[in-house]
Amino acid sequence: MTRAKHTIGETGLAIIGETDNINYFVETELTPDSIDGVENKTSTKAGCNRRRYKGDPEPYTVKGHSYTYLYDPGRIDLQTLPGRPVILKANGETRQFTFIGDVKDLHAWLVGDASYDTKVYTEGPPYQIKASTDVVAV
Repeated sequence: MTRAKHTIGETGLAIIGETDNINYFVETELTPDSIDGVENKTSTKAGCNRRRYKGDPEPYTVKGHSYTYLYDPGRIDLQTLPGRPVILKANGETRQFTFIGDVKDLHAWLVGDASYDTKVYTEGPPYQIKASTDVVAV
């Protein structure tokens, strides 16, 4: 399992965490952003003249070349996670994620999609969210 970015709706809300852990708390299964957008791209680096040191009387020429790189829109650097922390507690399970966006959008999404009665901890007081439907705990 790995942490991935999951964008929710058009509000700009995104949750970063392990997909199975996020899907435990909600009715609608989320898929990571990077599943659809990973691709190899090609770019070209223009040639240029370089000096070995300041005032070099004989600069040399670096030829232009093309290179291929991996483009992944959902990739994140785990040492510099964007956003703010959020902790979800429900049905004896506690998981921490990172979210990008407004707390009101996170709250609205969870109110409409929570699988269990959930306690949400963000900056400030915790929120109690009732399950959106009656789900039987297994």
